[in-house]
Amino acid sequence: MDIIKKLETIHERYKYLEERLSDPEVVSNVKEYTKTSKEYKDLQPIMNHLVDYKKYQNDILGAQELLQSDDVEMKEMARSEMDEAKVQLEKIEAELKIMLIPKDPEDSKDVIFEIRAGTGGSEASLFAGDLFRMYTRYFDTLGWTYELLTENEGSVGGFSKVVLDVSGVDVYGKLKFESGAHRVQRVPETEASGRVHTSAATVVVMPKLEIEDVDVNKADLRVDTFRSSGAGGQHVNKTESGVRFTHLPTGIVAESTDSRSQHKNREIAMGRLIQKIKDVQIETYEKTVASERRSLVGTGDRSDKIRTYNFPQNRMTDHRINYTSYNLVGLINGQLDDVIEALRVAENMEKLKGEQD
Repeated sequence: MDIIKKLETIHERYKYLEERLSDPEVVSNVKEYTKTSKEYKDLQPIMNHLVDYKKYQNDILGAQELLQSDDVEMKEMARSEMDEAKVQLEKIEAELKIMLIPKDPEDSKDVIFEIRAGTGGSEASLFAGDLFRMYTRYFDTLGWTYELLTENEGSVGGFSKVVLDVSGVDVYGKLKFESGAHRVQRVPETEASGRVHTSAATVVVMPKLEIEDVDVNKADLRVDTFRSSGAGGQHVNKTESGVRFTHLPTGIVAESTDSRSQHKNREIAMGRLIQKIKDVQIETYEKTVASERRSLVGTGDRSDKIRTYNFPQNRMTDHRINYTSYNLVGLINGQLDDVIEALRVAENMEKLKGEQD
């Protein structure tokens, strides 16, 4: 990865965005200003690192000049400064490599968050309830908002299924690793003999659908005009006021004969065409969601696990990255920052390895 070249390109983009934010045309366009401002702010952490990067580079150059001195003490001081600057430079380079990894565009999206009881009977429902409390407490610490969409309670408490709409900053980016089967090992309250039981619940995290306004390319349209049929008499349409649009890439057809005005029928037919295209997008998305849910959940069996919560040992283990914490009480109370950050770091390391290959 050529860091210097990438930083130069990003710096040029940063300066361009800075100019755009003072452009009256951008300032007066709320949508454009918001978009430009967000990109500008996203680049600021990298620019801050760039300032430090250049500072330590200059420190090294300055120390190299001092090493030419005949003064022994001056040379010793220069070596010390150079060593410190090199350590800091390596640290910044490592951080920049992570920061320069392209972000998943889905990360900034809000999510639909689902928890279902898996195998384990009533204990699985109780565990689903524990997960619900764990996650909602975590959402609260981040200032996210959430709305309960579906709530099916278990027979002895907890949930057989609960679905939330979660909104905030970088929601999918933080929660996407939570999808899968979560296994719990503990003594159920109903277990008289004190025997440890194993049960499971599944979590599904899906980015929310964002249907943008359909930008229909005129080159992709075939337009037909035709005479509207009528009952006869003085209202017979003698002009071709009916309009039919065919969207060639999808084959979707929409038409209108509602008005005697061809211009108005064009508006009506175009509105119908856009809505039909959106409907197809939604249908496609819902099929994708159903498929994704199946792939994320697995079977919901105890053996099909991404994480284990062992209460007798006060231990939580994430099996994907071999991460173990002995603060299960804190985790169940919503202290998920460490494990989620470990998962994000692991993902970034994989991406970085891919870029270097």
